Amino acid sequence: MTKHLGFFLNLVAIGLFIPGITLPIFSLVMEANAHVGGSQLTTELVNKELSLLGTINELWLDDRLLVAIALFIFSIAIPVIKATLVCTAYFISNTSLAKKILNVISAIGKWSMADVFVIAVFLAVLSTNHAETINHQQFTLFSFQIKLALSSETISNVGKGFYYFFGYCVLSLLASQISQYAINKTK
Repeated sequence: MTKHLGFFLNLVAIGLFIPGITLPIFSLVMEANAHVGGSQLTTELVNKELSLLGTINELWLDDRLLVAIALFIFSIAIPVIKATLVCTAYFISNTSLAKKILNVISAIGKWSMADVFVIAVFLAVLSTNHAETINHQQFTLFSFQIKLALSSETISNVGKGFYYFFGYCVLSLLASQISQYAINKTK
């Protein structure tokens, strides 16, 4: 029964993984404002909604290859390998081979903690929410005193992909541990 539960949780984790990497994981809007007298000028500097795959692609296109590759390995490749191995261990009738596969998953599991690191990085990005800076200047132009206020505002939000990916991380770890417990319980 425990073996089936581990496999089922792995399937649910895979189901969460796909929207977790394809749906927007965060959105970021940055605006600059200038207040001159009673007038206000506003311009949007950044308006992005990125998924995990979109972020990797953008990093790659911006020649930030090391970060793109690391993000791909830890957030895409290792989870796919791990899910495949859990499924393989479920269908293998040879208990000693299944134990070896699950031991590999256990070793990979330590590396898949980078999934959690990715989530932490996104949370750090999101912590800039509503960070506003204001700079007041006063200058004279043709004997007129002009007050100028320059400000910028950053607004970031968590996207649906974040919740799916977070759910994947938790269920994937749980599925691996339950599967390993089930196979170790088998003699």
